[in-house]
Amino acid sequence: MPVEWNSIRRPVFLAGDATFAYRDPCGHYHDGVFRVWHTQVHGEAGGDWVAATGVVESRDLASWTQPRVITPLDRRLNYSSPGNVIRYDGRWVMCLQTYPTPDGGRIGDETARVFAMCSDDLVEWDEPELIAVKGPDVARVDMGRMIDPYLIEDKDEPGKWWCFYKQNGASMSWSTDLERWTYAGRVDAGENVCLLIEEDDYVLFHSPKNGVGIKRSPDLRNWTDHGLLTLGQADWPWAQGRQTAGHVLDLRDEPAVGKYVMFFHGSSPEGCALQETHGHSSLALAWSDDLVAWEWPGK
Repeated sequence: MPVEWNSIRRPVFLAGDATFAYRDPCGHYHDGVFRVWHTQVHGEAGGDWVAATGVVESRDLASWTQPRVITPLDRRLNYSSPGNVIRYDGRWVMCLQTYPTPDGGRIGDETARVFAMCSDDLVEWDEPELIAVKGPDVARVDMGRMIDPYLIEDKDEPGKWWCFYKQNGASMSWSTDLERWTYAGRVDAGENVCLLIEEDDYVLFHSPKNGVGIKRSPDLRNWTDHGLLTLGQADWPWAQGRQTAGHVLDLRDEPAVGKYVMFFHGSSPEGCALQETHGHSSLALAWSDDLVAWEWPGK
């Protein structure tokens, strides 16, 4: 069933409020189903809260299922910020973070790390396992705080995988088996990194202080800035605190879609004032033919 873009009535498809926030979308499209995994924040901004990873589904981007939690509600873990889902060795692999707040607090503590979990059907997921991005000789306790992972296969070396993660900018490690990793440097970028391969370049989307930043590189070493997207933020009260965490899917070759689709979250000024990592955040979408001009409902 093709997406009828005019039938999508509003950008927001999962609205947050004072006691629930929806953040950090991770989009995926398979067998005609859009899935958006995301961070769910349960509890009041600035108060008692806990985070988990949830998912919603749609076939047309207009009607969505109710959100379903797929990781434990446990503030010692706070599994959240799913980066992306890849196909590897006959299974689906999702990367995500822990964001522990065992004693309360507004941000995850220094034990935050990046993890991966596997599935056969995109519904039931195995227990997450640590991604040892600093290599086998660096103990977990010495890896340092890291969040927001993203996996992408090298465009020039099939079978070589990169893991990007937020630490000292966007750090990078590589592996040929998703188990043994080698640290390889960093990019001057914000959080919530997402990458595509476009015209033999890597296109990196990231989250600066506000908006969705774009960088391009032919080789993961030399990067140039390519603008900042704020879309319709000026007209969206639900996003005027901060708009960020753009996750872009290249679905131009999917007959039912035929476009790039971006999922992102927006936070209200009131929510950000209470707790930026809650923000009363909502999930929303936009689409493009060329990564330059973007459309959204009501534009």
